[in-house]
Amino acid sequence: MSTRRIVLIVVAALVVAGGGVFAWIALGPGAMDFAGGHRIALQAYQGAPPTGVPADFASADPVARGKYLTQAADCQACHTAKGGTPFAGGLAFNLPFGTIWSPNITPDRETGIGGWSDAQFLAALREGKGPKGHLYPAMPYASYTWMTDADGLAIRAYLATLAPVRKQPIPNSFAWPFNQRGLMAIWGKLFNPGRRFEPNTDRSPAWNRGAYLAEALAHCGECHTPRNLMQAVDNRRKYAGAVAAGWRAFNITADKDTGVGEWSDAELAQYLSQGHAAGRGAAAGPMGEAVNLSLRYLTPSDIAALVTYVRSVPAISTPDQPRPKAGLAPAGHRLASADAAAPLGKKIFEGTCIGCHAWTGQGALSGLATLNGTRAVNDPTATNVAQVVISGAPRSAADGQSMPAFGHAYSDAEIAAVANYVTARFGAKPSNVTPKQVAALRKAS
Repeated sequence: MSTRRIVLIVVAALVVAGGGVFAWIALGPGAMDFAGGHRIALQAYQGAPPTGVPADFASADPVARGKYLTQAADCQACHTAKGGTPFAGGLAFNLPFGTIWSPNITPDRETGIGGWSDAQFLAALREGKGPKGHLYPAMPYASYTWMTDADGLAIRAYLATLAPVRKQPIPNSFAWPFNQRGLMAIWGKLFNPGRRFEPNTDRSPAWNRGAYLAEALAHCGECHTPRNLMQAVDNRRKYAGAVAAGWRAFNITADKDTGVGEWSDAELAQYLSQGHAAGRGAAAGPMGEAVNLSLRYLTPSDIAALVTYVRSVPAISTPDQPRPKAGLAPAGHRLASADAAAPLGKKIFEGTCIGCHAWTGQGALSGLATLNGTRAVNDPTATNVAQVVISGAPRSAADGQSMPAFGHAYSDAEIAAVANYVTARFGAKPSNVTPKQVAALRKAS
C-alpha cells in the first residue's frame, strides 16, 4: 500500500474518530465569526436588511430577483461543463482522492432538480443533504448555510424557469473510503455552522451587506482561505490565500505587504466588477470565471459593500505570496539575467508573447496585458503564470480583450520554461517550475 493511500485512509479515520476535539483544533474558538466580531438577531437590526437583493431590484419581479441572487452565488460556474449547457452540470473537480462531477440543476424531473421540493432544495443548498444522500463539500454548503430561506427559494424559483436539460450525472471516481457519502454527515457536523446570517448592529449597513455577499452568496472564503486536514476552511487564517483547482487564490486580507491593504477602494471595485485593476493584475482561472459569470452583474452598491467588508478582514501576512504593488519596467541587469538563465523561455516569449505583452512587460495593446507589478508574475511559484499559458484568460468585462490558451501548442517543458522566463524577467524573484509541476497543473485545472 502506498504512503499516499495510507495518509488518505488515516484522514478518513480522523473524520470518524476525531470528533469535536479535532474540530476545535482545526477551526479554533470563534473561527466561524465574520470579520468584526459578534452577530445579533436579524430582526433586531435597524438598518436596511442586508439579505435579499439591493434596492435597485426591490421592485423587480421574483424571477429577476432570483436571477440576481443566482448570479451573486456564482452557481453557473460550477454547474456548467466546459462548452456545455449552462446549469446542466458535468464539470469535473479533480481532487487528491478522485474526481467529482457537478450535477444538473436544470428543472428536468429525472436528471435535474425539477422533482425536488423546496425543503429538499434548501437542505441540499445549506446542509449538503441531497434526496439521494449527502453531498461532498465541493458544493459550498458550509458557506451557503448563511443564506436566508427567502434568498434560497428565490434562486430555486429562477432555476425553475430554465429549459429542462436531460443529462445523466457522471459517477464520481472516489476510492474507498472516500466513496462513503455517510462520512460527509460527520464532516457537516464538524464544519458546517448550520446557521443563517445575523447582522452586526455595531457595523454599517454597507459592511453587513458586504458580509452577506462575501460569506453567504459569493462564498469568497472557499477559494481564498486555506484548508485544514479535513478540507474545511481554516478561518483562523481567513482570506489569507490558498491554491484552489490548481490556481493560486491570493491573500485578500488588509495586510499591506502581501494582501490588498495598499489597494485603493477604486482599484478593488474595478477588479471585482471588471476583472482588472491597472498595475495590480487581471483575473483569470476561477477568479476570471467569478467576475464574468457573477461579480460583474452586481450593482455598484453591492460591489462597494464587498469592498467595505473585505477591507475589514484582519491583516494576515503571507510571505510566500507576492507583494501586490504596482511595478515598473524591469531593470537592465534583470533582463540580461533572465535571458541567460532561460533561453528556451525567451525564445517562446519572443515568438508568441511580445505582440501583446511587449518586451517591457507594459502591455502593447491593452493594459490587461501588463506583466510588471502583477501578483501572478511576482509569485515565486509561478502557478498562475503557468496556468494562464495553459488555459488562457477569459474575455475581460473591461475592454473585451482575452488571452488564448496555449496548452495544446506547447509541451510541459516549454510551458515551464516560459513561466520561469516571465517571472525572472518581470517578477521580483525567478521561479523554478518543472515540467512535472506543469503536468500536475494541467490535471488540477
